[in-house]
Amino acid sequence: MEKNLRQKASNCIKVVLFGPESTGKTTLSKQLAAYYNTEWVPEYMREYLQAKWNQAKEICSYNDLLLIAEGQMALENEIAISAKEIMFCDTNLLELKVYSEVYYNGIVPEVLNKISLENVYDLYLLTYIDTPWVADDLRDKPGEREEMFLRFKESLDDNKLPYIIIKGNKASRFEKAIMHIDQLIKQKQ
Repeated sequence: MEKNLRQKASNCIKVVLFGPESTGKTTLSKQLAAYYNTEWVPEYMREYLQAKWNQAKEICSYNDLLLIAEGQMALENEIAISAKEIMFCDTNLLELKVYSEVYYNGIVPEVLNKISLENVYDLYLLTYIDTPWVADDLRDKPGEREEMFLRFKESLDDNKLPYIIIKGNKASRFEKAIMHIDQLIKQKQ
């Protein structure tokens, strides 16, 4: 199990879109991947849970967490092979850890807790809650957006991970992200 949650070696820069639901992570992931002519890693949790919902109207259970984590890392490791200089991840295991803490009263599978902090990313783009809420089958915390944002920020601060907060309209979010990513690319050269 643990080996399935680890990143495989890769030379590409890894940027994670990180934050509460309905804050524009997928939109920005796609925009940035197109701009940099590279790959982006979709959120496996969304695909997995939507299929579960469609099949039996069931929501996420604690037992789903490690299956979701394995699926996310399989996607990331597969895409890292074909990504060019940079890769964008529309979530990572640390986000899954935060959701586990929120939904399961602070309980996180031990292996997820460990590996979510061992996998390395060059930059987190923490998406703010100033985007309109878009309801769907899976989103369920429209009244807790600020609290959730603070939980995600706290996880980055507590673990001293490199991040910037992305807020504003689509254009300003995109411009701010590009500015910081270009700086990161220069530092890595």
